[in-house]
Amino acid sequence: MLRRDFIKTTGTLLAASTLPSAAALASSTEDGSTRSVISINRNWRYHPAKVEGAHAPEFDDSSFERVVVPHTNVRLPWHNFDDKDYEFVSTYRRRFKYPANAKGKRVFVDFEGVMTASTVWINGVALGEYKGGFTPFSFELTPHLHTDAENVLVVQVDSTERADIPPFGYEIDYMTFGGIYREVSLRVVSPTYIDNIFAHPKDVLGDSPSLDVDCFLAGPHPEDGLALEIELRDGDQVVAKQSQLVKKYVPTTDAASPLDPTTSAPVYASVQTTSDPALHTVSLDHLGKIQLWDLERPHLYSVHVRLLRSGQVIDEESRRIGFREATFTDHGFSLNGKIIKLRGLDRHQTFPFVGQAMPARVQRKDAEILRQGMHCNIVRTSHYPQSRHFLDRCDEIGLLVLEEIPGWQHIGPEPWKQISIDNVGRMIRRDWNHPSIILWGVRINESKDDHSFYTRTNALAHALDKTRQTGGIRYFQESEFLEDVFTMNDFGFPLKKPNHPRYLNTEFVGHTFPTKTTDDDERQREHTLRHARIHNQLASDPQYAGGIGWCAFDYNTHSNFGAGDRICYHGVADMFREPKPAAGFYKSQCDPAEEIVLEPAFHWAKSDESVGFSKAVVCSNCDHLKFYLRERSLESNPWTLFAELDPDKEEFGNLVYAPFILELSAIDRKQFEFAWGDLRIDGYLKGKKVISKSLSGLGVDRQFHLLPDDTTLAADGADTTRVVLRVTDEFGAVRTYANDPIIFTLEGPAELLGDNPFALIGGTGAVWIRAKETAGTVKLTAKHPRLGSQTVEFNLTAAPSELI
Repeated sequence: MLRRDFIKTTGTLLAASTLPSAAALASSTEDGSTRSVISINRNWRYHPAKVEGAHAPEFDDSSFERVVVPHTNVRLPWHNFDDKDYEFVSTYRRRFKYPANAKGKRVFVDFEGVMTASTVWINGVALGEYKGGFTPFSFELTPHLHTDAENVLVVQVDSTERADIPPFGYEIDYMTFGGIYREVSLRVVSPTYIDNIFAHPKDVLGDSPSLDVDCFLAGPHPEDGLALEIELRDGDQVVAKQSQLVKKYVPTTDAASPLDPTTSAPVYASVQTTSDPALHTVSLDHLGKIQLWDLERPHLYSVHVRLLRSGQVIDEESRRIGFREATFTDHGFSLNGKIIKLRGLDRHQTFPFVGQAMPARVQRKDAEILRQGMHCNIVRTSHYPQSRHFLDRCDEIGLLVLEEIPGWQHIGPEPWKQISIDNVGRMIRRDWNHPSIILWGVRINESKDDHSFYTRTNALAHALDKTRQTGGIRYFQESEFLEDVFTMNDFGFPLKKPNHPRYLNTEFVGHTFPTKTTDDDERQREHTLRHARIHNQLASDPQYAGGIGWCAFDYNTHSNFGAGDRICYHGVADMFREPKPAAGFYKSQCDPAEEIVLEPAFHWAKSDESVGFSKAVVCSNCDHLKFYLRERSLESNPWTLFAELDPDKEEFGNLVYAPFILELSAIDRKQFEFAWGDLRIDGYLKGKKVISKSLSGLGVDRQFHLLPDDTTLAADGADTTRVVLRVTDEFGAVRTYANDPIIFTLEGPAELLGDNPFALIGGTGAVWIRAKETAGTVKLTAKHPRLGSQTVEFNLTAAPSELI
């Protein structure tokens, strides 16, 4: 079946623009001899309104603001703002010279993400409108470019919640913000080029693993012969190599394709079938011993593809891959033949002050927080495809991913569905080489059944990628099961029993128990224990593949959701990525060989709950804890042991590392007269003390900390890093009720993303430092009204120039 016929059969017609090659999305290097991928993130001119005549090349944009992509259409407070503040149409313009090596080649512009609808012109010629904020798109510029004069690219961005574009049409429980919030590049390729690559390993657990490399070619087939040359590399070492002649083919539909006569829109062209004439598969057989990609050792290889004409390389591309076998079974999730209980959190990709417009470094940091900070083994990209940088880091550090299409409960009319089906194709074609991705989410989150619609989304996913299973996030077990894995949002307790053999819980707790960092001990304790109870039940039955809690980080939302300040406090961390006590439960579930964890799930205060401090919950992977008190009359007073504790296996018997629960009412007061003072908790493994943590009973703010994630940035106008603020006691424990205003002074070529002054929330918070385009040294000084000032320096290194 040809692509166009399959698409017409399934009704998958692109409602806006054309599908991009994944090339620019997977490569940031330039090779003038074959293809070039040229960043055009700098030197944009921006105006926060629809400007009549701005698409004309001669339009004077000197009054527009100069901006760098990723860019948000308006900066906002971290809470208490109206979503209408960013729901407007804006105008972006970018001048550039004709690429030096583009003569005789084709030039495309690739957008990785623009929120929400993008109308694009080049040199005054309208290229079309792309409808969608979370998926990539491209336009071909070749026939409209000036070779000897300046070229002008114009993008009109509609950031309103348009009912004709998923996820909109009714209401959604998150904000989408606006602007060109992901990177943009020019792609220069030969007339016939590699449109995409899908490398899928086979028999990875057998004695003779192999690799099929699907190469999709675009453009005319030249009369003289074409050949494909494939290399599998482990670092710089070539592991295997194969060449193959390309038979006569019908080129894949690309940005130069004719419009579909029934819709006047370009046809979506991503369906992979065995008879697809644009698909050429080259096999690398008998690879011998290969290193598997797994959670502890996420080993990555690369596949390099060259397209040759008469022996000369005319195009080349590469993809990073991993060898692993990942499948959901009737006895749980299996990775490389080993059953692994999935334990993770859902992630929104939004941030304070700039919405979604964060560059690679910040996106990658979120993956590190989840995998290395909280020891999750899976994340769900709620509720849309997320930054490629985030997914790249998931590949590198062994964080599994459930990726899903844009949507939230609402299903629109047929044209809306066509865009949603197109989102399936764009998501899969962009991300099908990521070994971290183990499941495609092809259903609108928590939507009702729609047999025709979801038959088509599943058919497209399976046609494109036969190596992965599909899931569809629902909230009722009676839902029609069309996917491979029954993915279920269950906010009750106890959880419903699995009603299908392949069953994954994808949301729980969340909105049923929102918790702020400033909430008292009772709520922090219950928040923590609710997550623990769910995972304890998930561990009780192998048919639960595991669970993904709602959610990782607090996030901005609309007025009819959340806490009245436009925030849903559903996270186990706040929106600044600072952990709440519940995050300590996830962190504690790792093997002590990875990290020894001891996280109190309480504030150490005598009456931070309604009837006085009564219960201490500690999340730890130790096997025994000892609790000590020291009276504050003299700092030289000795520590007095008043309790010893083992994990609570009575309530949490299915967890390998159960929480510790100390009932203070059970302490023998005759043996020890309880007096308030400092608390120390020592953790033991097999009788050996391995960790200790102390909390002050003095009730005084002692220390102010300024903690940057990074101190070296690239001076490219976009590179950004977080700087965490904390007020602590003398032992380093956060002082929960510290809310002081912090005043910043910034020196050097960078800007502050955040409030100045910034009022601490729950004793903590964060701002971000964004580099400008000049190398040098940046000094950030933060002044606390009583605890003095802290200073951190950043080194801004010169970034490669944008060539045009």
